Amino acid sequence: MPGEVLSQNEIDALLSALSTGEMNADELKKEEQEKRVKVYDFKRALRFSKDQIRSLTRMHDNFARILTTFFSAQLRTFVQISVASTDQVPYEEFIRSIPNMTVLNVFEVPPLDGHVLMEVNPNIAYAVLDRLLGGRGASVHNVEGLTEIETKIMSNIFERAFENYREAWSNLMDIDPLMTNFEVNPQFLQMVSPNETVVVISLDTTIGETTGMINICIPHVVLEPVIPKLSVHYWMQNPDKKERQPGEYENLQRRIQKAEVPIIAELGGTTIMVEDFLALAVGDVIEMEKSINEPLIVKVSDIPKFTAQPGKMNKKMAIQILDEFKGGDEDNG
Repeated sequence: MPGEVLSQNEIDALLSALSTGEMNADELKKEEQEKRVKVYDFKRALRFSKDQIRSLTRMHDNFARILTTFFSAQLRTFVQISVASTDQVPYEEFIRSIPNMTVLNVFEVPPLDGHVLMEVNPNIAYAVLDRLLGGRGASVHNVEGLTEIETKIMSNIFERAFENYREAWSNLMDIDPLMTNFEVNPQFLQMVSPNETVVVISLDTTIGETTGMINICIPHVVLEPVIPKLSVHYWMQNPDKKERQPGEYENLQRRIQKAEVPIIAELGGTTIMVEDFLALAVGDVIEMEKSINEPLIVKVSDIPKFTAQPGKMNKKMAIQILDEFKGGDEDNG
């Protein structure tokens, strides 16, 4: 094995085998020469190094986290997106690998040439649509039968989602994503020649109880101007990073300390039926779910932080902090 150091006993055994004819030196040389020959498929040209592929993976790890936050806020449900794989394949092979009917969003990314394709599996696309229309995120898809309203809603949400691509690219260069086409049939989409090398980043996506893939297809022509930047050396150094000025940290700390945050002392809560709510009248009593002997929950920016007891101070209502709030959302603050 290359780089392996043999012991004296192993060297002696090897020389003995060669001298007795158990091993043939010519056969060893021939075997070594055969190992140097590699099959190369010109239709599947590898135009990116492993180092550059790793850099693209790191960049899209960040994009996946941003998309997770975006869709969680928009859909109000559990969303988890992560990079499953990053591969370089011919464009034709990528088109054959996706469903015959799917959701295809084509984007320009000026100042770079060419287009970037975001393919969304129909399961995921319809789960997004169902949540936006007030459903539970069910995925009963019929992509070829999309109505004009459904098409508009889908294209709008994915266009807004892809705007976050700008932030994912910020370490390389400033881009301005712009949606140019929305299609459902891959056969009608010809971004580059069939044998053109593209990088496909597959994002494993879960929305509620629905799972599927989102694929980002980037042709070589798009990445060509930034290939020198797709290296570990470039990513490890940060030319835009400025040294912190003296007193900058203290100044930031003072500003944060002067920031105002809302504080609420919550007496308690309960739930009633709409019928009972509409029938409420002056003098009615609503029973809370909390006992009067239990401490109040004090929320800072809607996050439970302390327990307290009510009282008065200078003829005004007041609370006295008893302890820090344990459990729940205390790690969010």
